[in-house]
Amino acid sequence: MLLEKGFHVAVVGATGAVGQQMMKTLEERDFPISKLTLLSSARSAGSTAVFKGEKITIHEAKPESFEGVQIALFSAGGSVSKELAPEAVKRGAIVVDNTSAFRMDENVPLVVPEVNEKDLENHNGIIANPNCSTIQMVVALQPFRQKYGLEKVIVSTYQAVSGAGAAAVEELNRQTKVILEGEEANPSILPVKSADKHYQIAFNAIPQIDVFQENGFTFEEMKMINETKKIMHMPSLQVAATCVRLPIATGHSESVYFETEKAGVTVEEAKELMKNAPGVILEDDPSQQIYPMPANCVGKSDVFVGRIRKDLDNEKGFHLWVVSDNLLKGAAWNSVQIAEGLVKLGLVK
Repeated sequence: MLLEKGFHVAVVGATGAVGQQMMKTLEERDFPISKLTLLSSARSAGSTAVFKGEKITIHEAKPESFEGVQIALFSAGGSVSKELAPEAVKRGAIVVDNTSAFRMDENVPLVVPEVNEKDLENHNGIIANPNCSTIQMVVALQPFRQKYGLEKVIVSTYQAVSGAGAAAVEELNRQTKVILEGEEANPSILPVKSADKHYQIAFNAIPQIDVFQENGFTFEEMKMINETKKIMHMPSLQVAATCVRLPIATGHSESVYFETEKAGVTVEEAKELMKNAPGVILEDDPSQQIYPMPANCVGKSDVFVGRIRKDLDNEKGFHLWVVSDNLLKGAAWNSVQIAEGLVKLGLVK
Protein backbone atom coordinates (compact mmCIF):
# COMPACT_ATOMS: atom_id res chain seq x y z
CA MET A 1 0.00 0.00 0.00
CA LEU A 2 1.38 3.42 -1.01
CA LEU A 3 1.64 5.94 1.82
CA GLU A 4 0.18 9.42 2.23
CA LYS A 5 3.42 10.62 3.81
CA GLY A 6 6.13 9.30 1.58
CA PHE A 7 8.16 10.20 -1.47
CA HIS A 8 7.34 10.22 -5.16
CA VAL A 9 9.76 7.64 -6.55
CA ALA A 10 10.40 6.75 -10.20
CA VAL A 11 12.08 3.59 -11.50
CA VAL A 12 13.53 3.99 -15.01
CA GLY A 13 14.05 0.67 -16.76
CA ALA A 14 11.23 -0.92 -14.78
CA THR A 15 10.92 -3.94 -17.09
CA GLY A 16 14.61 -4.89 -16.92
CA ALA A 17 16.17 -7.36 -14.48
CA VAL A 18 17.68 -4.65 -12.26
CA GLY A 19 14.60 -2.43 -12.48
CA GLN A 20 12.40 -5.29 -11.34
CA GLN A 21 14.84 -6.04 -8.53
CA MET A 22 14.74 -2.36 -7.52
CA MET A 23 10.94 -2.53 -7.19
CA LYS A 24 11.16 -5.74 -5.20
CA THR A 25 13.79 -4.22 -2.89
CA LEU A 26 11.79 -1.02 -2.38
CA GLU A 27 8.83 -3.18 -1.36
CA GLU A 28 10.85 -5.46 0.92
CA ARG A 29 12.51 -2.49 2.62
CA ASP A 30 9.14 -0.76 3.01
CA PHE A 31 10.65 2.40 1.57
CA PRO A 32 8.26 5.35 2.24
CA ILE A 33 6.57 5.86 -1.14
CA SER A 34 3.50 8.02 -1.74
CA LYS A 35 3.59 7.54 -5.52
CA LEU A 36 5.54 5.12 -7.70
CA THR A 37 6.14 6.00 -11.35
CA LEU A 38 7.39 3.15 -13.53
CA LEU A 39 9.15 4.09 -16.76
CA SER A 40 10.60 2.14 -19.68
CA SER A 41 11.28 2.32 -23.40
CA ALA A 42 8.39 2.96 -25.78
CA ARG A 43 8.47 -0.74 -26.67
CA SER A 44 7.59 -1.82 -23.14
CA ALA A 45 5.23 1.04 -22.30
CA GLY A 46 1.67 -0.02 -21.58
CA SER A 47 2.58 -3.17 -19.70
CA THR A 48 1.91 -3.38 -15.96
CA ALA A 49 3.70 -4.35 -12.78
CA VAL A 50 2.42 -5.08 -9.29
CA PHE A 51 3.82 -3.18 -6.30
CA LYS A 52 2.46 -3.85 -2.80
CA GLY A 53 -0.61 -5.44 -4.34
CA GLU A 54 -1.37 -2.51 -6.63
CA LYS A 55 -1.21 -2.82 -10.40
CA ILE A 56 0.81 0.05 -11.91
CA THR A 57 0.99 0.88 -15.61
CA ILE A 58 4.48 1.37 -17.05
CA HIS A 59 4.91 4.52 -19.17
CA GLU A 60 7.47 5.60 -21.73
CA ALA A 61 10.32 7.55 -20.15
CA LYS A 62 10.24 11.17 -21.32
CA PRO A 63 11.49 14.43 -19.77
CA GLU A 64 7.99 15.35 -18.60
CA SER A 65 7.68 11.95 -16.86
CA PHE A 66 9.68 13.36 -13.95
CA GLU A 67 7.33 16.17 -12.95
CA GLY A 68 6.89 15.91 -9.19
CA VAL A 69 9.35 13.00 -8.81
CA GLN A 70 11.65 13.33 -5.78
CA ILE A 71 13.87 10.26 -6.19
CA ALA A 72 14.52 8.58 -9.55
CA LEU A 73 16.29 5.23 -9.73
CA PHE A 74 17.79 4.73 -13.20
CA SER A 75 18.78 1.39 -14.72
CA ALA A 76 18.00 1.62 -18.41
CA GLY A 77 21.42 2.00 -20.03
CA GLY A 78 23.96 4.80 -20.21
CA SER A 79 22.47 6.59 -23.21
CA VAL A 80 19.08 6.85 -21.48
CA SER A 81 20.72 8.15 -18.30
CA LYS A 82 22.73 10.78 -20.20
CA GLU A 83 19.59 12.00 -21.94
CA LEU A 84 17.03 11.85 -19.13
CA ALA A 85 18.89 12.14 -15.81
CA PRO A 86 19.59 15.88 -16.31
CA GLU A 87 15.92 16.34 -17.29
CA ALA A 88 14.84 14.65 -14.04
CA VAL A 89 17.18 16.89 -12.04
CA LYS A 90 15.78 20.00 -13.76
CA ARG A 91 12.37 18.99 -12.45
CA GLY A 92 13.59 18.63 -8.88
CA ALA A 93 14.40 14.90 -8.66
CA ILE A 94 17.51 13.36 -7.17
CA VAL A 95 18.78 10.71 -9.58
CA VAL A 96 20.47 7.49 -8.45
CA ASP A 97 22.02 6.16 -11.64
CA ASN A 98 23.02 2.52 -12.03
CA THR A 99 24.93 2.95 -15.31
CA SER A 100 28.51 4.01 -16.02
CA ALA A 101 27.33 7.33 -17.52
CA PHE A 102 28.32 9.58 -14.60
CA ARG A 103 30.55 7.42 -12.39
CA MET A 104 33.81 9.18 -13.17
CA ASP A 105 32.31 12.68 -13.39
CA GLU A 106 34.14 14.70 -10.73
CA ASN A 107 30.89 16.51 -9.87
CA VAL A 108 28.96 13.27 -9.24
CA PRO A 109 29.40 11.29 -5.99
CA LEU A 110 30.08 7.57 -6.53
CA VAL A 111 28.62 5.92 -3.46
CA VAL A 112 28.69 2.62 -1.60
CA PRO A 113 26.89 3.44 1.68
CA GLU A 114 29.09 1.17 3.84
CA VAL A 115 32.14 3.06 2.56
CA ASN A 116 31.34 6.70 1.74
CA GLU A 117 27.72 7.55 2.56
CA LYS A 118 28.75 11.09 3.60
CA ASP A 119 29.58 11.82 -0.05
CA LEU A 120 25.81 11.99 -0.66
CA GLU A 121 25.87 15.43 0.93
CA ASN A 122 27.93 16.72 -2.02
CA HIS A 123 25.50 15.72 -4.77
CA ASN A 124 24.35 18.12 -7.48
CA GLY A 125 21.24 16.12 -8.36
CA ILE A 126 22.90 12.93 -9.63
CA ILE A 127 24.47 10.14 -7.59
CA ALA A 128 26.22 7.26 -9.34
CA ASN A 129 25.90 3.63 -8.32
CA PRO A 130 29.28 1.89 -8.89
CA ASN A 131 29.98 -1.17 -10.99
CA CYS A 132 28.71 -4.39 -9.38
CA SER A 133 32.15 -5.97 -9.07
CA THR A 134 33.58 -2.81 -7.51
CA ILE A 135 30.82 -2.57 -4.91
CA GLN A 136 31.37 -5.95 -3.28
CA MET A 137 35.14 -5.52 -3.23
CA VAL A 138 35.18 -2.10 -1.55
CA VAL A 139 32.64 -3.26 1.06
CA ALA A 140 35.06 -6.04 2.02
CA LEU A 141 38.16 -3.82 1.92
CA GLN A 142 36.82 -0.74 3.70
CA PRO A 143 37.24 -2.11 7.26
CA PHE A 144 40.90 -2.92 6.51
CA ARG A 145 41.44 0.52 4.97
CA GLN A 146 39.95 2.21 8.04
CA LYS A 147 41.88 0.23 10.65
CA TYR A 148 45.15 -0.78 9.02
CA GLY A 149 45.50 1.39 5.91
CA LEU A 150 45.53 0.13 2.33
CA GLU A 151 48.41 0.28 -0.14
CA LYS A 152 47.71 -2.17 -2.95
CA VAL A 153 44.84 -4.23 -4.40
CA ILE A 154 44.98 -6.98 -7.06
CA VAL A 155 41.66 -8.60 -7.96
CA SER A 156 40.62 -11.40 -10.29
CA THR A 157 36.88 -11.73 -10.82
CA TYR A 158 34.67 -14.71 -11.66
CA GLN A 159 31.58 -12.91 -12.91
CA ALA A 160 28.06 -14.18 -13.52
CA VAL A 161 26.37 -13.97 -16.90
CA SER A 162 23.44 -11.92 -15.56
CA GLY A 163 25.87 -8.99 -15.46
CA ALA A 164 25.52 -8.94 -19.25
CA GLY A 165 21.70 -8.94 -19.12
CA ALA A 166 18.79 -11.35 -19.28
CA ALA A 167 19.49 -12.27 -22.92
CA ALA A 168 22.97 -13.48 -21.95
CA VAL A 169 21.48 -15.76 -19.27
CA GLU A 170 19.07 -17.15 -21.85
CA GLU A 171 22.01 -17.79 -24.17
CA LEU A 172 23.89 -19.61 -21.38
CA ASN A 173 20.88 -21.84 -20.75
CA ARG A 174 20.35 -22.53 -24.45
CA GLN A 175 24.03 -23.28 -25.10
CA THR A 176 24.23 -25.64 -22.12
CA LYS A 177 21.27 -27.62 -23.48
CA VAL A 178 22.43 -27.82 -27.11
CA ILE A 179 26.03 -28.67 -26.25
CA LEU A 180 24.86 -31.53 -24.02
CA GLU A 181 22.83 -32.73 -26.99
CA GLY A 182 25.94 -32.64 -29.18
CA GLU A 183 24.97 -29.56 -31.19
CA GLU A 184 26.80 -26.29 -31.95
CA ALA A 185 26.68 -23.45 -29.40
CA ASN A 186 26.23 -20.61 -31.98
CA PRO A 187 27.05 -17.71 -29.62
CA SER A 188 25.80 -14.20 -30.45
CA ILE A 189 26.16 -12.12 -27.26
CA LEU A 190 29.30 -12.72 -25.18
CA PRO A 191 31.83 -11.39 -24.51
CA VAL A 192 30.47 -8.15 -26.04
CA LYS A 193 27.32 -8.07 -28.16
CA SER A 194 28.67 -5.36 -30.49
CA ALA A 195 32.01 -7.13 -31.03
CA ASP A 196 32.98 -8.91 -34.26
CA LYS A 197 33.57 -12.23 -32.48
CA HIS A 198 31.40 -14.10 -30.00
CA TYR A 199 32.34 -17.11 -27.88
CA GLN A 200 30.33 -19.77 -26.12
CA ILE A 201 29.94 -19.21 -22.39
CA ALA A 202 28.59 -22.67 -21.50
CA PHE A 203 31.42 -24.90 -20.19
CA ASN A 204 33.84 -22.03 -20.76
CA ALA A 205 35.59 -19.04 -19.16
CA ILE A 206 35.90 -15.81 -21.15
CA PRO A 207 38.69 -13.45 -19.99
CA GLN A 208 36.99 -10.42 -21.48
CA ILE A 209 34.19 -8.31 -19.98
CA ASP A 210 33.42 -5.19 -22.01
CA VAL A 211 35.74 -3.79 -24.69
CA PHE A 212 39.53 -3.64 -24.58
CA GLN A 213 41.26 -0.32 -23.96
CA GLU A 214 44.56 0.83 -25.45
CA ASN A 215 46.42 -0.19 -22.28
CA GLY A 216 45.35 -3.85 -22.68
CA PHE A 217 42.83 -3.75 -19.83
CA THR A 218 39.11 -4.06 -20.54
CA PHE A 219 36.64 -1.29 -19.73
CA GLU A 220 35.26 -3.45 -16.89
CA GLU A 221 38.75 -3.76 -15.41
CA MET A 222 39.33 -0.02 -15.69
CA LYS A 223 35.97 0.59 -13.98
CA MET A 224 37.13 -1.44 -10.98
CA ILE A 225 40.49 0.34 -10.90
CA ASN A 226 39.19 3.90 -11.23
CA GLU A 227 36.01 3.50 -9.20
CA THR A 228 37.84 1.97 -6.23
CA LYS A 229 40.19 4.96 -6.09
CA LYS A 230 37.30 7.44 -6.33
CA ILE A 231 35.04 5.75 -3.74
CA MET A 232 37.88 5.47 -1.22
CA HIS A 233 39.26 8.94 -2.01
CA MET A 234 42.65 7.31 -2.65
CA PRO A 235 43.89 8.42 -6.11
CA SER A 236 47.35 6.96 -5.44
CA LEU A 237 46.09 3.52 -4.36
CA GLN A 238 47.66 0.76 -6.47
CA VAL A 239 44.84 -1.27 -8.07
CA ALA A 240 44.91 -3.92 -10.81
CA ALA A 241 42.07 -6.11 -12.07
CA THR A 242 41.45 -9.08 -14.36
CA CYS A 243 37.76 -9.70 -15.08
CA VAL A 244 36.48 -13.08 -16.30
CA ARG A 245 32.98 -14.26 -17.25
CA LEU A 246 31.98 -17.73 -16.03
CA PRO A 247 28.91 -19.89 -16.86
CA ILE A 248 27.06 -18.89 -13.67
CA ALA A 249 23.66 -17.19 -13.85
CA THR A 250 23.87 -14.95 -10.77
CA GLY A 251 26.54 -14.12 -8.19
CA HIS A 252 29.96 -12.56 -8.77
CA SER A 253 33.02 -14.03 -7.04
CA GLU A 254 36.39 -12.34 -6.57
CA SER A 255 39.85 -13.37 -5.47
CA VAL A 256 41.29 -10.27 -3.83
CA TYR A 257 44.92 -9.75 -2.81
CA PHE A 258 45.64 -6.58 -0.85
CA GLU A 259 48.41 -5.05 1.22
CA THR A 260 47.83 -3.02 4.37
CA GLU A 261 50.01 -0.12 5.54
CA LYS A 262 50.41 -1.74 8.96
CA ALA A 263 52.49 -4.90 9.31
CA GLY A 264 51.80 -7.71 11.75
CA VAL A 265 48.02 -7.97 11.34
CA THR A 266 46.95 -11.56 12.05
CA VAL A 267 44.34 -13.72 10.33
CA GLU A 268 42.40 -13.80 13.60
CA GLU A 269 42.30 -9.99 13.69
CA ALA A 270 41.22 -9.91 10.05
CA LYS A 271 38.38 -12.37 10.72
CA GLU A 272 37.22 -10.40 13.75
CA LEU A 273 37.19 -7.26 11.61
CA MET A 274 35.02 -8.98 9.00
CA LYS A 275 32.62 -10.33 11.66
CA ASN A 276 31.73 -6.77 12.66
CA ALA A 277 31.91 -5.10 9.24
CA PRO A 278 28.68 -3.48 7.98
CA GLY A 279 27.11 -5.36 5.08
CA VAL A 280 29.52 -8.30 5.41
CA ILE A 281 28.86 -11.93 6.34
CA LEU A 282 31.96 -13.94 7.29
CA GLU A 283 31.90 -17.56 6.06
CA ASP A 284 35.34 -18.88 6.82
CA ASP A 285 36.01 -22.28 8.35
CA PRO A 286 38.28 -24.37 6.10
CA SER A 287 38.14 -27.32 8.50
CA GLN A 288 34.41 -27.61 7.75
CA GLN A 289 34.71 -26.54 4.07
CA ILE A 290 32.78 -23.35 4.84
CA TYR A 291 33.38 -20.53 2.37
CA PRO A 292 31.20 -18.25 0.20
CA MET A 293 29.79 -19.56 -3.08
CA PRO A 294 27.57 -17.80 -5.63
CA ALA A 295 24.90 -20.52 -5.47
CA ASN A 296 24.34 -19.61 -1.82
CA CYS A 297 24.33 -15.81 -2.16
CA VAL A 298 21.48 -15.39 -4.66
CA GLY A 299 18.66 -13.29 -3.22
CA LYS A 300 20.79 -12.05 -0.31
CA SER A 301 21.85 -8.42 0.02
CA ASP A 302 25.11 -8.95 1.92
CA VAL A 303 28.69 -9.33 0.77
CA PHE A 304 30.10 -12.73 1.78
CA VAL A 305 33.79 -13.05 2.69
CA GLY A 306 35.93 -16.12 3.32
CA ARG A 307 39.25 -17.89 2.64
CA ILE A 308 41.08 -15.17 4.61
CA ARG A 309 44.82 -15.90 4.46
CA LYS A 310 48.07 -14.09 5.11
CA ASP A 311 50.33 -13.94 2.09
CA LEU A 312 53.26 -16.33 2.49
CA ASP A 313 55.89 -13.86 1.28
CA ASN A 314 54.61 -10.38 2.14
CA GLU A 315 54.04 -9.54 5.81
CA LYS A 316 51.44 -6.90 4.84
CA GLY A 317 49.67 -9.08 2.26
CA PHE A 318 46.26 -10.77 2.61
CA HIS A 319 44.04 -12.89 0.37
CA LEU A 320 40.22 -12.83 0.45
CA TRP A 321 37.43 -14.61 -1.41
CA VAL A 322 34.46 -12.26 -1.89
CA VAL A 323 31.01 -13.26 -3.23
CA SER A 324 27.79 -11.29 -3.71
CA ASP A 325 24.53 -11.23 -5.70
CA ASN A 326 25.42 -8.86 -8.55
CA LEU A 327 21.79 -7.92 -9.20
CA LEU A 328 21.13 -7.11 -5.54
CA LYS A 329 24.10 -5.58 -3.68
CA GLY A 330 25.76 -5.02 -7.03
CA ALA A 331 22.86 -2.95 -8.36
CA ALA A 332 19.33 -2.74 -6.91
CA TRP A 333 20.07 -2.94 -3.19
CA ASN A 334 22.97 -0.47 -3.34
CA SER A 335 20.70 1.96 -5.22
CA VAL A 336 17.93 1.63 -2.64
CA GLN A 337 20.51 1.97 0.15
CA ILE A 338 21.56 5.26 -1.41
CA ALA A 339 17.92 6.39 -1.48
CA GLU A 340 17.59 5.42 2.19
CA GLY A 341 20.74 7.39 2.94
CA LEU A 342 19.32 10.47 1.22
CA VAL A 343 16.23 10.25 3.42
CA LYS A 344 18.25 9.57 6.59
CA LEU A 345 20.52 12.55 5.96
CA GLY A 346 17.55 14.83 5.20
CA LEU A 347 18.68 15.48 1.62
CA VAL A 348 15.34 14.89 -0.15
CA LYS A 349 13.13 17.95 -0.53
